[in-house]
Amino acid sequence: MKNSKTIKSIAVNTIKAEASAISGLVNSVNEDFLRCVELIHNSRGRIVVTGIGKSAVIGQKIVATFNSTGTPAIFMHAADAIHGDLGTILKEDIVMCISKSGETPEIKVLVPLLKEYGSSLLAIVGNTQSYLAKQADCVIDTTVPREACPNNLVPTSSTTAQMVMGDALAVCLLEARGFTAGDFARLHPGGSLGKQMYLKVADLYTNNQAPKVMHNDNIKTVIVEISSKRLGATAVLKGSRLVGIVTDGDLRRMLENNSDITTLHASDIMTKSPRTISSGTLVVEALSIMRKHNITQLLVVDKSIYKGVIHLHDILREGIL
Repeated sequence: MKNSKTIKSIAVNTIKAEASAISGLVNSVNEDFLRCVELIHNSRGRIVVTGIGKSAVIGQKIVATFNSTGTPAIFMHAADAIHGDLGTILKEDIVMCISKSGETPEIKVLVPLLKEYGSSLLAIVGNTQSYLAKQADCVIDTTVPREACPNNLVPTSSTTAQMVMGDALAVCLLEARGFTAGDFARLHPGGSLGKQMYLKVADLYTNNQAPKVMHNDNIKTVIVEISSKRLGATAVLKGSRLVGIVTDGDLRRMLENNSDITTLHASDIMTKSPRTISSGTLVVEALSIMRKHNITQLLVVDKSIYKGVIHLHDILREGIL
């Protein structure tokens, strides 16, 4: 095996080669690219993405990106298509074919069949003079100067170029459709990204008890309340009005600063004007407030009424942090 210095050099050169190839793609954002965006945006069907070999793998990634950003898409392997999977295509679908050469045997067999279906054919292709490019209704050019591998053989820069142009299409369509963060959340309800967009404080704080003491309660009552509710803090009320919070830290400071605590009350050691949050606020915002103020809990208050506590541990359990 080569020494670490040589390995590092190879890795850096690979990255530079692919970066250089990608930077040249700005010239591919032309009239054909804009026409592809328009065709997909106006389509009432799905995008059927097809390809062979490494291009097929890239196609599956592009399909996943389309679907997650509001453009319905499915993948159809080019080899399977000519052995029965052409039935996947519906009348209003658009077919996007991905190929570096545009000349592979499967593509040459597939394209005339697609034409018979009457589907619009979009090509992401690395050879604008190829059979596929000449047959397509519009072409996105992903030609690269060379592959990143030293023999100019292994699909590296070319597949990266395909993926980048697929991403460019998806983002253009996302913007054209006015796709929002809320839309993203609805399509990603199970992941941590989705949770950041829809999970609210109300979904978490109700799992906790709501520690509270009155402003004139003695220190023993405060300690018992904090200990029994296990949230590291308790709200302090005066009547029904929230006037403060006592945390574990407040108790430690009390012990450091007072030799006699028997005469102290909650109001003597509480932090006034505590940080609060409404139950309808997103959990990710609660996390942001905790980080900003270096605290681990927030008191939940709706219409000036104390409801409970959301703790950092609640957020951690949801996998948001």
